[in-house]
Amino acid sequence: MKSLEVLNFLTGMGGFGSSLWGYILPFLFVLTIVVFFHELGHFMAARYCGIKVDVFSIGFGREIVGWNDRHGTRWKLSWIPLGGFVKFSGDENAASMADQASLDAIPESERKGLFHFAPLRHRAFVVAAGPFANFILAIVIFASIFTFVGRTIATPQIDKVQADSAAQEAGMMPGDIVTAIDGSEINTFEDMQRIVSVSGGTALTFTVERAGKLIDLTATPRQTEITDRFGNSHRVGIMGIVREAGEGNIKLVKSDPFTSVWLGARETWFVVDRTLSYLGGVISGKEKADQLGGPLRIAQVSGQVATLGFVALVNLAALLSVSIGLLNLFPVPLLDGGHLLYYGAEAVRGKPLGPQTQEIGFRVGLALVLMLMLFSTWNDLVHLQVFSFLSGLFS
Repeated sequence: MKSLEVLNFLTGMGGFGSSLWGYILPFLFVLTIVVFFHELGHFMAARYCGIKVDVFSIGFGREIVGWNDRHGTRWKLSWIPLGGFVKFSGDENAASMADQASLDAIPESERKGLFHFAPLRHRAFVVAAGPFANFILAIVIFASIFTFVGRTIATPQIDKVQADSAAQEAGMMPGDIVTAIDGSEINTFEDMQRIVSVSGGTALTFTVERAGKLIDLTATPRQTEITDRFGNSHRVGIMGIVREAGEGNIKLVKSDPFTSVWLGARETWFVVDRTLSYLGGVISGKEKADQLGGPLRIAQVSGQVATLGFVALVNLAALLSVSIGLLNLFPVPLLDGGHLLYYGAEAVRGKPLGPQTQEIGFRVGLALVLMLMLFSTWNDLVHLQVFSFLSGLFS
């Protein structure tokens, strides 16, 4: 490393501690909220079904602080704050795989309240309650923001059409009002932006109102790489139309609680739909997998969003909650969706899958989860330019 680079590196280290906490604290805040409500979903469903809960833990590893409630559940905060778990009575491992010989040895009088002796519908309900608690949390957060903070609304009118853009090629003109895209009603400029941003390279039919008449125009948003205010790159579809922020054009609107809940549910579904569309695009080769991020990326984004204020950070928690809930519903053994897959097979067969089959599924699921973790962490390191920094140390 050259002397000037050494000096710059040492100078930058002076603010490393404060900037590190600027990422860690928002990250822990967001992750703890999401994990707590996920596990709370499992916990409350188990209590409702009469299943005993031995441990409710936020974090893994050695306990920092904890207490026992009147039902005998140990609530604790542990040292490694990258997740959490609920341990049901009768569960012996993280995969909730039961040893049949051990189960058979439990006397009939001691089986009440044990997870593996609960009816199939109760076990499925308890497992599904975690991801759905994440969706409910997201709806509540979004609804609260729409009620107490409001949302920015602009009518979907085109004020300016950029030269040589997809909009100009399609024949769009200033003054046009977009009323629908591919038959889906458009009420706000944001509605239009959302559809366009995820449709790069896809032909869309825009229904526009011009001089009191409805006209259909076909346009293909151009897939474009943009950089946000924090320097992060994103690939989005761009039409090249502008809505100017003139007086009365853009309003901050607060909704009543009932409307906000509906809007919150719609917002949650949008995140689910966008995530599934992106993953489908990765599988089909239409999208690149470099947007998949892990804990490092989440920590970075949390720190960046925290600079925008508390509301923005809570909004991020809602987005992450939807993602965690959806991820856990994937039919991969070791995840909640994998357990539901096993329970579905049990419902069809009339008896659980054999221990060997479950063991194989667990190993496959573990391998898939580990590969996803490694891949997302690799993306994080590339995104954060860690490898470039390390190579610069020795060049």
